[in-house]
Amino acid sequence: MEIDVLTLFPEMFDAVLGASILKIAREKHLASFRVVDIRDFTHDRHRTVDDKPFGGGPGMVMKPGPVFEAVEATEAASDTPATRVLLTPQGERLTHDLAVELAAVPRLLLICGHYEGYDERIRLGLAPREVSIGDYVLTGGELPAMVLIDAVVRLIPGVLGAEASLDEESFADGMLEYPHYTRPRVYRDMAVPEVLLSGDHEEIDRWRREQSLRRTRERRGES
Repeated sequence: MEIDVLTLFPEMFDAVLGASILKIAREKHLASFRVVDIRDFTHDRHRTVDDKPFGGGPGMVMKPGPVFEAVEATEAASDTPATRVLLTPQGERLTHDLAVELAAVPRLLLICGHYEGYDERIRLGLAPREVSIGDYVLTGGELPAMVLIDAVVRLIPGVLGAEASLDEESFADGMLEYPHYTRPRVYRDMAVPEVLLSGDHEEIDRWRREQSLRRTRERRGES
């Protein structure tokens, strides 16, 4: 998978894309990352990417020109067709199902906003898919883009060492994951449930299913 990120702060992505699962995905040649500075597509000496909103109001708005030119130039750098994604609090909520859907496309182009918002013509003219990581406002789209990248890349076949673990994670089947335990068997008077030490895999599977159902009901109000 190819992933392009358009941002005003490319340096924010250095550590995230160079560590952990994302680094492994790159080393395995299962994912490639290209981070593009939107300011490189401005045409004034101040590299201006924002301006005051028409009609008045607080804050600044991202100008359409640099974003359009950044998208067009970045897409032209590869023959692979890109799925455009605009990170915005107004978008559809990022869920496990959406991450699975996006993991199946060959190329993602993520647009990170900043300031008060985007000029509406960015939405109208580029027609991106709009995605939000939650009903709250962050300083910009960089952190949401990192969350989306991590959620998507780990679903690419071959990225994780234990593929079966994907099927048992929270949300994979609509429920929260069951509790996990490891050594020591007792820690500060808290003991590992005996069923996990029994060696009876049928009973262990039943216990995990029950725990998953209980945790989902308690925390999400679902049956």
